Amino acid sequence: MRASGGQAVGRVTAVVGTVVLGAVLTGCTGSGLSDGSGLSDGSGWPGGGATATDGHGTSPLADPDGTKPGLAAISSEKDESAARDLIAGLSTKGRGPKTGYSRDAFGYAWMDTADGVPLARNGCDTRNDLLKRDGQNLRFRSGSDCVVMSMTLYDPYTGKDIDWTKQKASAVQIDHMVPLSYAWQLGAARWDKDKREQLANDPLNLLPVDGPSNSSKGDSGPASWLPPSKAIRCSYAVRFAQVALKYELPVTAPDKRTMLAQCGG
Repeated sequence: MRASGGQAVGRVTAVVGTVVLGAVLTGCTGSGLSDGSGLSDGSGWPGGGATATDGHGTSPLADPDGTKPGLAAISSEKDESAARDLIAGLSTKGRGPKTGYSRDAFGYAWMDTADGVPLARNGCDTRNDLLKRDGQNLRFRSGSDCVVMSMTLYDPYTGKDIDWTKQKASAVQIDHMVPLSYAWQLGAARWDKDKREQLANDPLNLLPVDGPSNSSKGDSGPASWLPPSKAIRCSYAVRFAQVALKYELPVTAPDKRTMLAQCGG
Protein backbone atom coordinates (compact mmCIF):
# COMPACT_ATOMS: atom_id res chain seq x y z
CA MET A 1 0.00 0.00 0.00
CA ARG A 2 1.18 3.44 -0.75
CA ALA A 3 1.19 5.92 2.10
CA SER A 4 -1.31 8.10 0.23
CA GLY A 5 -3.80 5.25 0.03
CA GLY A 6 -3.91 2.34 2.45
CA GLN A 7 -1.91 3.90 5.29
CA ALA A 8 -4.02 7.05 5.37
CA VAL A 9 -7.20 4.97 5.34
CA GLY A 10 -5.89 2.83 8.17
CA ARG A 11 -5.12 5.85 10.35
CA VAL A 12 -8.58 7.36 9.87
CA THR A 13 -10.26 3.98 10.43
CA ALA A 14 -8.54 3.70 13.80
CA VAL A 15 -9.70 7.17 14.84
CA VAL A 16 -13.30 6.61 13.75
CA GLY A 17 -13.40 3.20 15.38
CA THR A 18 -12.06 4.55 18.67
CA VAL A 19 -14.60 7.40 18.78
CA VAL A 20 -17.54 5.16 17.98
CA LEU A 21 -16.53 2.31 20.22
CA GLY A 22 -15.89 4.61 23.13
CA ALA A 23 -19.23 6.31 22.71
CA VAL A 24 -21.57 3.40 22.25
CA LEU A 25 -20.02 -0.04 22.66
CA THR A 26 -19.57 -0.26 26.41
CA GLY A 27 -21.93 -3.23 26.49
CA CYS A 28 -20.81 -4.96 23.29
CA THR A 29 -19.12 -8.36 23.54
CA GLY A 30 -17.43 -10.34 20.80
CA SER A 31 -16.94 -9.61 17.13
CA GLY A 32 -19.91 -11.55 15.82
CA LEU A 33 -17.64 -13.33 13.31
CA SER A 34 -17.84 -17.07 12.88
CA ASP A 35 -14.28 -17.92 11.89
CA GLY A 36 -12.33 -14.75 11.43
CA SER A 37 -13.43 -14.43 7.80
CA GLY A 38 -16.45 -12.24 8.46
CA LEU A 39 -18.65 -14.84 6.75
CA SER A 40 -21.15 -17.36 8.02
CA ASP A 41 -21.20 -21.04 7.23
CA GLY A 42 -24.39 -20.58 5.19
CA SER A 43 -26.78 -21.15 8.06
CA GLY A 44 -27.40 -17.50 8.81
CA TRP A 45 -25.64 -14.39 10.05
CA PRO A 46 -22.07 -14.39 11.33
CA GLY A 47 -22.12 -15.24 15.01
CA GLY A 48 -25.86 -15.89 14.83
CA GLY A 49 -26.62 -12.17 14.59
CA ALA A 50 -25.55 -11.59 18.18
CA THR A 51 -24.81 -7.94 17.51
CA ALA A 52 -28.07 -7.22 15.68
CA THR A 53 -30.10 -4.55 17.41
CA ASP A 54 -33.52 -5.02 15.81
CA GLY A 55 -33.50 -8.59 14.50
CA HIS A 56 -32.72 -7.43 10.97
CA GLY A 57 -29.19 -6.10 11.05
CA THR A 58 -26.49 -4.31 12.98
CA SER A 59 -26.40 -0.71 14.10
CA PRO A 60 -23.69 1.13 12.15
CA LEU A 61 -22.44 2.48 15.48
CA ALA A 62 -21.66 -1.13 16.47
CA ASP A 63 -20.04 -1.96 13.14
CA PRO A 64 -17.27 0.54 12.33
CA ASP A 65 -15.57 -1.78 9.83
CA GLY A 66 -18.66 -2.99 7.98
CA THR A 67 -18.12 -6.71 8.51
CA LYS A 68 -21.33 -7.39 10.43
CA PRO A 69 -24.64 -8.08 8.68
CA GLY A 70 -27.20 -5.59 7.51
CA LEU A 71 -28.08 -2.12 8.73
CA ALA A 72 -30.29 -1.69 11.78
CA ALA A 73 -32.23 1.40 12.76
CA ILE A 74 -30.92 3.90 15.29
CA SER A 75 -33.67 5.06 17.61
CA SER A 76 -32.39 5.80 21.12
CA GLU A 77 -31.55 9.36 22.10
CA LYS A 78 -28.09 8.26 23.22
CA ASP A 79 -27.30 6.69 19.86
CA GLU A 80 -28.76 9.63 17.94
CA SER A 81 -26.47 11.92 19.94
CA ALA A 82 -23.47 9.72 19.09
CA ALA A 83 -24.57 9.74 15.46
CA ARG A 84 -24.70 13.56 15.36
CA ASP A 85 -21.25 13.77 16.94
CA LEU A 86 -19.89 11.49 14.23
CA ILE A 87 -21.55 13.40 11.38
CA ALA A 88 -20.40 16.73 12.82
CA GLY A 89 -16.82 15.68 12.17
CA LEU A 90 -17.32 15.75 8.39
CA SER A 91 -15.67 18.46 6.33
CA THR A 92 -17.65 20.07 3.51
CA LYS A 93 -16.91 21.03 -0.07
CA GLY A 94 -18.83 21.65 -3.28
CA ARG A 95 -19.06 18.86 -5.87
CA GLY A 96 -16.56 19.27 -8.65
CA PRO A 97 -17.04 18.28 -12.29
CA LYS A 98 -17.52 14.66 -13.27
CA THR A 99 -14.90 15.05 -16.00
CA GLY A 100 -12.80 11.92 -16.45
CA TYR A 101 -14.94 9.68 -14.24
CA SER A 102 -15.34 6.03 -15.16
CA ARG A 103 -16.21 2.97 -13.13
CA ASP A 104 -12.93 1.41 -14.26
CA ALA A 105 -11.03 4.13 -12.40
CA PHE A 106 -12.05 2.24 -9.23
CA GLY A 107 -10.93 -1.14 -10.54
CA TYR A 108 -12.98 -3.82 -12.25
CA ALA A 109 -16.28 -4.61 -10.59
CA TRP A 110 -16.24 -6.74 -7.44
CA MET A 111 -12.53 -7.53 -7.53
CA ASP A 112 -11.18 -9.76 -4.76
CA THR A 113 -7.73 -8.16 -4.88
CA ALA A 114 -8.33 -4.72 -3.35
CA ASP A 115 -5.80 -5.05 -0.55
CA GLY A 116 -6.38 -3.11 2.65
CA VAL A 117 -10.08 -3.85 3.16
CA PRO A 118 -11.85 -6.69 4.99
CA LEU A 119 -12.58 -9.88 3.02
CA ALA A 120 -10.00 -9.14 0.30
CA ARG A 121 -8.22 -12.14 -1.27
CA ASN A 122 -10.50 -14.72 0.32
CA GLY A 123 -11.22 -16.45 -3.00
CA CYS A 124 -14.70 -14.94 -3.35
CA ASP A 125 -15.66 -11.79 -5.26
CA THR A 126 -16.92 -8.77 -3.37
CA ARG A 127 -20.56 -9.08 -4.50
CA ASN A 128 -20.88 -12.65 -3.25
CA ASP A 129 -19.07 -11.71 -0.02
CA LEU A 130 -21.78 -9.13 0.62
CA LEU A 131 -24.63 -11.50 -0.24
CA LYS A 132 -23.12 -14.01 2.20
CA ARG A 133 -22.71 -11.34 4.88
CA ASP A 134 -26.30 -10.09 4.76
CA GLY A 135 -28.37 -12.95 3.32
CA GLN A 136 -30.16 -15.71 5.17
CA ASN A 137 -31.23 -19.18 4.02
CA LEU A 138 -28.30 -19.14 1.62
CA ARG A 139 -28.04 -21.69 -1.17
CA PHE A 140 -24.76 -21.95 -3.08
CA ARG A 141 -23.88 -23.17 -6.55
CA SER A 142 -23.07 -26.87 -6.51
CA GLY A 143 -19.46 -27.40 -5.51
CA SER A 144 -18.99 -23.77 -4.39
CA ASP A 145 -18.98 -22.07 -1.01
CA CYS A 146 -18.86 -18.66 -2.70
CA VAL A 147 -21.45 -18.22 -5.45
CA VAL A 148 -24.86 -17.53 -3.89
CA MET A 149 -27.74 -18.91 -5.97
CA SER A 150 -30.64 -17.97 -3.71
CA MET A 151 -31.27 -16.34 -0.36
CA THR A 152 -33.65 -14.26 1.69
CA LEU A 153 -32.56 -10.67 2.20
CA TYR A 154 -34.06 -8.14 4.57
CA ASP A 155 -33.78 -4.85 2.70
CA PRO A 156 -33.26 -1.97 5.14
CA TYR A 157 -34.11 0.64 2.50
CA THR A 158 -37.70 -0.56 2.07
CA GLY A 159 -38.17 -2.62 5.24
CA LYS A 160 -39.17 -5.67 3.17
CA ASP A 161 -37.92 -9.22 2.81
CA ILE A 162 -36.74 -10.18 -0.66
CA ASP A 163 -36.69 -13.81 -1.79
CA TRP A 164 -33.85 -13.61 -4.28
CA THR A 165 -32.53 -15.99 -6.90
CA LYS A 166 -29.55 -15.54 -9.19
CA GLN A 167 -31.84 -15.91 -12.20
CA LYS A 168 -33.24 -12.48 -11.30
CA ALA A 169 -29.96 -11.00 -10.16
CA SER A 170 -30.91 -7.32 -10.53
CA ALA A 171 -33.68 -7.65 -7.93
CA VAL A 172 -30.88 -7.18 -5.37
CA GLN A 173 -28.12 -4.69 -6.09
CA ILE A 174 -25.06 -3.77 -4.05
CA ASP A 175 -25.28 -0.10 -3.12
CA HIS A 176 -22.11 1.93 -2.86
CA MET A 177 -23.43 4.04 -0.02
CA VAL A 178 -21.00 6.80 -0.95
CA PRO A 179 -21.41 6.55 -4.74
CA LEU A 180 -18.18 6.25 -6.69
CA SER A 181 -18.93 9.21 -8.97
CA TYR A 182 -19.87 11.28 -5.90
CA ALA A 183 -16.49 10.41 -4.39
CA TRP A 184 -14.80 11.29 -7.69
CA GLN A 185 -16.36 14.76 -7.64
CA LEU A 186 -15.43 15.31 -3.99
CA GLY A 187 -11.77 14.37 -4.31
CA ALA A 188 -11.27 10.75 -5.40
CA ALA A 189 -10.20 11.96 -8.85
CA ARG A 190 -6.88 12.83 -7.19
CA TRP A 191 -6.50 9.58 -5.25
CA ASP A 192 -4.15 6.81 -6.27
CA LYS A 193 -5.52 3.61 -7.80
CA ASP A 194 -5.17 1.58 -4.60
CA LYS A 195 -7.33 3.92 -2.55
CA ARG A 196 -10.05 4.06 -5.21
CA GLU A 197 -10.12 0.26 -5.39
CA GLN A 198 -10.47 0.11 -1.61
CA LEU A 199 -13.49 2.44 -1.61
CA ALA A 200 -15.19 0.39 -4.33
CA ASN A 201 -14.74 -2.90 -2.48
CA ASP A 202 -14.83 -1.93 1.21
CA PRO A 203 -17.69 -3.72 3.05
CA LEU A 204 -18.18 -0.52 5.04
CA ASN A 205 -19.36 1.18 1.84
CA LEU A 206 -21.42 -1.72 0.47
CA LEU A 207 -24.95 -2.87 1.23
CA PRO A 208 -27.15 -5.38 -0.65
CA VAL A 209 -30.54 -3.73 -1.14
CA ASP A 210 -33.69 -3.64 -3.25
CA GLY A 211 -32.60 -3.14 -6.86
CA PRO A 212 -35.17 -0.51 -7.91
CA SER A 213 -34.46 1.58 -4.80
CA ASN A 214 -30.75 1.53 -5.51
CA SER A 215 -31.32 2.45 -9.15
CA SER A 216 -33.37 5.46 -8.08
CA LYS A 217 -30.46 6.69 -5.96
CA GLY A 218 -27.93 6.91 -8.77
CA ASP A 219 -24.96 9.00 -7.61
CA SER A 220 -27.01 11.18 -5.27
CA GLY A 221 -25.86 12.39 -1.89
CA PRO A 222 -28.20 12.39 1.13
CA ALA A 223 -29.63 15.84 0.31
CA SER A 224 -30.99 14.43 -2.96
CA TRP A 225 -31.84 10.84 -1.97
CA LEU A 226 -32.67 8.98 1.22
CA PRO A 227 -33.97 5.42 1.72
CA PRO A 228 -37.77 5.10 1.41
CA SER A 229 -37.96 3.74 4.98
CA LYS A 230 -37.75 6.70 7.35
CA ALA A 231 -36.77 4.40 10.21
CA ILE A 232 -33.39 3.63 8.63
CA ARG A 233 -32.42 7.15 7.56
CA CYS A 234 -30.29 8.02 10.59
CA SER A 235 -28.38 4.76 10.20
CA TYR A 236 -27.92 5.51 6.50
CA ALA A 237 -26.52 8.93 7.37
CA VAL A 238 -24.14 7.41 9.93
CA ARG A 239 -22.80 4.83 7.49
CA PHE A 240 -22.36 7.50 4.80
CA ALA A 241 -20.40 9.54 7.35
CA GLN A 242 -18.31 6.56 8.47
CA VAL A 243 -17.18 5.95 4.90
CA ALA A 244 -16.45 9.63 4.25
CA LEU A 245 -14.42 9.92 7.46
CA LYS A 246 -12.47 6.73 6.81
CA TYR A 247 -11.43 7.94 3.37
CA GLU A 248 -10.92 11.58 4.38
CA LEU A 249 -13.61 12.55 1.90
CA PRO A 250 -15.65 15.75 2.31
CA VAL A 251 -19.37 15.91 1.67
CA THR A 252 -21.42 18.82 0.40
CA ALA A 253 -22.84 21.25 2.96
CA PRO A 254 -26.47 20.36 2.03
CA ASP A 255 -25.63 16.68 2.45
CA LYS A 256 -24.15 17.26 5.90
CA ARG A 257 -27.19 19.27 7.02
CA THR A 258 -29.51 16.55 5.75
CA MET A 259 -27.53 13.85 7.52
CA LEU A 260 -27.65 15.68 10.84
CA ALA A 261 -31.40 16.23 10.42
CA GLN A 262 -31.99 12.48 10.05
CA CYS A 263 -30.51 11.95 13.51
CA GLY A 264 -32.44 14.73 15.25
CA GLY A 265 -30.00 17.54 14.51
